[in-house]
Amino acid sequence: MRRPKSRDGAVAVELAIVAPVLLAMTLGMVELTAIFDVQNLLETAAREGARFATLDKEGLLKPGETTNSKLLKDVKTFLISNGIDSQDVTVAVKDHEDPDADFDLEDPNNEFRFFEVHVLVDYLPMSLTPVADGDAFTLTGKIVFRNGMATITE
Repeated sequence: MRRPKSRDGAVAVELAIVAPVLLAMTLGMVELTAIFDVQNLLETAAREGARFATLDKEGLLKPGETTNSKLLKDVKTFLISNGIDSQDVTVAVKDHEDPDADFDLEDPNNEFRFFEVHVLVDYLPMSLTPVADGDAFTLTGKIVFRNGMATITE
C-alpha cells in the first residue's frame, strides 16, 4: 500500500491565498454599510426638514427668523446629533418645477406648490477607510413636499 504524500503546510498556503480576499470583502461591506447609514440619515433629515415646513409655525420661529433658515438649522442640528459635522453639510430648499431656483416657503405665491429639500454631504469625511481625493463623491438626500398646511373644516 502506498503512503499518501505529506500535506504539511497546505492549510497555511490556502489561508494565505484566501485571507486577503475575505478581509477585503469584509472591509468593503463595512464601508458600504456606513455609506447606506449616512444616506439614510440624509434622507431622514430632508424629510424632517420638509415636514417642519408644513407645520403651523406659530411660536416655533424666533424673531427675525425665516421658515427657510429654521428648516436649514433644524436639518443641520439633526445631522450633528447623528455625528455628521455641520461644516460638511449643504442644505437647500429648491423649487420642484425649476430645481435651480431657490424656494421661499413664506412667499404667498408659493402656497400649495411643490418644493424640494436637498441635503448633501461629501463622502470623504464620512468614509471609514482612506479614500483618494479623486475618488470622493457627494451623498445626497432629497424629498419633494407640498408647501402649505392642511386645514380641517367642519
